[in-house]
Amino acid sequence: MAESGFEGFEKRLELHFFGDDPVIHDMGLRLLDFDSLQEVLDAVQCTVVSAVGNQYFDAYVLSESSLFVYPTKIIIKTCGTTQLLKSVRPLINYAHDLGLTICSCRYTRGNFIFPKSQPFPHTSFKEEVIYLEDKLPITLCYRKATVMPSKMTSHAWHVFTACDQTQVVTPLPNMPDIAFTMEICMTDLDRVLARKFFRRPNDGKNGDTAGKEMTDLTGIGDINPGAIICDFAFDPCGYSMNGIDGDRYSTIHVTPEDGYSYASYECVGSVYDDQDDVVQMLKKVVQVFRPATMSVSTTCASHEVWTRVAHAIEPLGLKCRSCIMDEFPSAGTVVFQTFTVARRKYSAVDTRGGVELELGA
Repeated sequence: MAESGFEGFEKRLELHFFGDDPVIHDMGLRLLDFDSLQEVLDAVQCTVVSAVGNQYFDAYVLSESSLFVYPTKIIIKTCGTTQLLKSVRPLINYAHDLGLTICSCRYTRGNFIFPKSQPFPHTSFKEEVIYLEDKLPITLCYRKATVMPSKMTSHAWHVFTACDQTQVVTPLPNMPDIAFTMEICMTDLDRVLARKFFRRPNDGKNGDTAGKEMTDLTGIGDINPGAIICDFAFDPCGYSMNGIDGDRYSTIHVTPEDGYSYASYECVGSVYDDQDDVVQMLKKVVQVFRPATMSVSTTCASHEVWTRVAHAIEPLGLKCRSCIMDEFPSAGTVVFQTFTVARRKYSAVDTRGGVELELGA
């Protein structure tokens, strides 16, 4: 818990592995027992509160955000004052014991609301990068770290990627170049809607029951009706959800307190999906929270998805303020867009060429 309030902005770590044993490749990291996973989470300073899985992957709701375990990929995102990067070395070691070798790493986060409350190694992005550089094997020799700015000082996107030589020339084996990851960060939520994420005192419910009620009450269940939802409500307030839909996940985390309210939505998809589905998803997310400020980071080798973001959001009263893109080894193109309710001009920046173009009023 930060001194001034709870830190909603998550840190997100994604690690990819490969192995030669086909049996291991089929189950891979999913063979890790719960005690091993909890040992990793102990280093991060969080724990599992709920879980669900299918034939493709396992999804865990954590006391601070989420964990997703695929056979050769693991994603952890944690909020508060957790020490997420302390999971890197234990995960590499456990994967090695299973015959898996790391081939790619991606770390992303927004701007912390309470940066001075963050413990090492999250005291600054520079310290985070130094820590990652030290903990990752030298085989991940293609590395890049960038802070992607916006026209709002409260929103910037921090990206670190590292990969080996194979991932520079070929797509990740379980994340082809037609796949995308979308990370949405929302602040200054509508106060009436945010109150739905508070529990009544002495309601007699456990976190799972209260979480299901919040999912139904807020309309979160309608964002992706086909997903199996694992949800949890914290006491006295706060909410987390993981959705699983085939081999895809989505996740929501809410810190609803006035003054530092925050919500995040993350999902994965394919550029071959109906792009109208992406538009409808974005609209539903905005309507659930009605933030005054939001950012959308899209990671994809194709430009098919991010170009639809403003088209989906702006009719809801949020104006695009800035749009910046950059290329990262193995990850592809990262596009970072910011939106607020005020009316001003915005621009697009291509950091590869240092060109800034005004797109509209």
